[in-house]
Amino acid sequence: MVKNREELEARVVRAAEAALGRQQYVSAIDVLCGMALLQPTHVDQWRKGRIDCLEQMIQGNPDKISFSMQTFHRWAQQKSLKPSETAYLRGTRAGTMPLQFTRSRDPEIEKRYRIHYLSPAMPERKQQQLQEKLDRAPEPVVFEIVRDSQCSECGTNLDKGSFLLMEAEQPLCLSCAGLGELEFLPSGDAALTRRATKYSDRKAVVVRFSRSRGRYERQGILVEIAGLEKAERECADDAEERAAARERGAERRREQDHELVGRMSKQIGTLFPGCPPDEVAAIAKHTAVRGSGRVGRTEAGRALDKEALTAAVIAAVRHNHTEYDELLANGVDRTTARQRIAGKIDRILQSWRN
Repeated sequence: MVKNREELEARVVRAAEAALGRQQYVSAIDVLCGMALLQPTHVDQWRKGRIDCLEQMIQGNPDKISFSMQTFHRWAQQKSLKPSETAYLRGTRAGTMPLQFTRSRDPEIEKRYRIHYLSPAMPERKQQQLQEKLDRAPEPVVFEIVRDSQCSECGTNLDKGSFLLMEAEQPLCLSCAGLGELEFLPSGDAALTRRATKYSDRKAVVVRFSRSRGRYERQGILVEIAGLEKAERECADDAEERAAARERGAERRREQDHELVGRMSKQIGTLFPGCPPDEVAAIAKHTAVRGSGRVGRTEAGRALDKEALTAAVIAAVRHNHTEYDELLANGVDRTTARQRIAGKIDRILQSWRN
């Protein structure tokens, strides 16, 4: 028996509407993830064949899950969304095979999980492109190993730095995995990677685990030699044109950044008329650095939001007019250091506001 039906219905609708607003389509998986009943990492493992059926990773009793799915499909029908069944495939050495949602493999239940609902506002061409993308099996993921291993099928020793594919939790060398004829293309050249991927019918993503960051990071791709060679010829033919385009793009970004610094300087000067002009210019230039992650590069900062620019000024005062950095260097924790300098920052800000 499902308790708090109204609350559960509301959760389903919130998750469905959020997904639909974000991507113009929504699926059962989107709803379950939006309700925190299913983790995206588990979906990724399932898509790669490391989990037998998705149902075993969904949190909640069968009644709760069933009620949530019924609510979702009823909501989609009431919204007049367009249903579209998706294949949900995974790649294997023998080709592709359908993924399993439930332990029972009930055809009707499996079908209901496979249905995506599309917004009527989505253009027909985009609907076709989306369907092709969703029906495509994920590219195989090959691991650049960080310790010695062994192929479970042929027994070949795989030294650190070798490539292997995991299938049904068993390590396979590239030959046994059917990828032995592919060529490794390291990351770094976006145009070459894009074209080699386009011209290769068979390909795989190569990742390596980073202990310092605690995650797998992309190292490159495995592609067909013929596809790589064609991509290399094309890149050589239009190298000058692409270099000129990059320079035009860089110049455009410099102009945008210069204009942003000017607007920030004007707004900071308005908020803090007592701040010296040189300091205003320095704060604006520092906080507007592209790719820095500073508050000035946030959406609020670029929109000259008062709170965002005030935060940028506070950060500048903290580092340039107090002993904050010295306190941190002497082992004082950030919270304590900020408490010690809070009064000094307030006095400086007050003087700049007047």
